[in-house]
Amino acid sequence: MTTLVSPELAGLLDRLFAQASAAAEATQLAVADLSDEERARLMRSKTDYRALYGRLNNVPLAVSRETGALLYMLARGARARTIVEFGTSFGISTLHLAAALRDNGGGRLITSEFEPSKVVRARDNLVAGGLDDLVEIREGDALTTLRTDLPDTIDLVLLDGAKALYPDILDLVESRLKPGAFIVADNADHSPDYLARVRTPANGYLSAPFGEDVELSMRLG
Repeated sequence: MTTLVSPELAGLLDRLFAQASAAAEATQLAVADLSDEERARLMRSKTDYRALYGRLNNVPLAVSRETGALLYMLARGARARTIVEFGTSFGISTLHLAAALRDNGGGRLITSEFEPSKVVRARDNLVAGGLDDLVEIREGDALTTLRTDLPDTIDLVLLDGAKALYPDILDLVESRLKPGAFIVADNADHSPDYLARVRTPANGYLSAPFGEDVELSMRLG
């Protein structure tokens, strides 16, 4: 039996996905006073994004079940041993990735989250899932926390934090991506500069949309 479908982890993920669904209304209320234009501006701003995410500090900004399954499958299929994640939130995506590492025989997952309360929740969930030994959560601004002490080679990257920073985070990890490494970017439509970069083959990537809100890219070379 794989870790992902073990009764303990599957039950935990069911509860977390249910909590995320139940929080949908709270998420909408947190930004109800913002116009569509202002939300879009905050999503794409490299300086004001904290104003948006500060409103969402108590709600899980979770990947979908389908994206979670995709993350597990990619990490397993690539036999990933080193993974970097930008944007931990409550740790739902982290659990999927760490489960893949467990089933690959071990490894290291470095994830970064700037909201302290979410770091606490994510750590608790990783302990509950029995996967905390594989994960290092770095609290703070990812532009700082992911700037140093990364693995020499990275097998998979998940981008699921402030969308405007996707190109900047890619800058931090790009030189360490091994040929064939996967980059999964959630809600990448809010980062047009990132999409333009990974969809240009001359930049060293093969990229395609997955589902409605994910960009799946592979490092060439």
